[in-house]
Amino acid sequence: MREYTIRLEEPADWQEVENLTREAFWNVYRPGCLEHFVLNRYRSNPDFIPELDFVMEVEGRIIGHVMYSRAELNSDGGDVLPAWTLGPISIHPDWKRKGYGLALLEFSLAKARDMGIGVLCFEGNIDFYGKAGFVLASSLGIHYHAEPKDDPVPYFLAQELVPGYLGGREWTYCPPKGYFAADDDPEGFERYEAAFPAKEKHFVEGQLPQFCQSCGMPMTSDDLCGTNADGSINFDYCKYCHKDGEFVDKVSMKK
Repeated sequence: MREYTIRLEEPADWQEVENLTREAFWNVYRPGCLEHFVLNRYRSNPDFIPELDFVMEVEGRIIGHVMYSRAELNSDGGDVLPAWTLGPISIHPDWKRKGYGLALLEFSLAKARDMGIGVLCFEGNIDFYGKAGFVLASSLGIHYHAEPKDDPVPYFLAQELVPGYLGGREWTYCPPKGYFAADDDPEGFERYEAAFPAKEKHFVEGQLPQFCQSCGMPMTSDDLCGTNADGSINFDYCKYCHKDGEFVDKVSMKK
């Protein structure tokens, strides 16, 4: 691994970092990605933590970035406990699987501990984040809002940075609203995305299933998707609901 430096992000880095984030997440969890838009919007969000907004450089080039945000945990009794989350954490594809991601993560975690952050919760791969001390959140008594309480939720992770911070109680976590920026402003996202170089979206193995916005059918491959007027793939609707830029009329069973 080459020598690297880690420093706070500066406004002059924003465009480069957002493009890096786009490259890092493109077609990873879904066709295309949303993470660069989340980052763009989060910098003006009061939950954003600028003291934990870091870039990693190798030979003067930014190859990595991580951000942190405030969140909260809720108890069944109505109590609220301050919590925090991290991500997106990005490493440029040319520099992945070389140890840089773990180095950036561990550096930022040390800074989070210095700030007195009590617990971190987020969605991620335990095979990677487990190397930095994260465990399944369910093992700490933290439930994910969108899953049953008895479900271990293998993608929902946590780490108690201040021992005893959770108080031995059970809590429920919901991602901060800022992480749903593209869902809340789809037109704004489309305008934002249009400013970047064109890239092809595709379904690939390991992605989360996407659901048709009309009928709700899971879509896990390109050939299940509808088509736009120009013949390109429409990732919002399935082929049974949308074809050549138009919605398919429902077939009546009445004669």
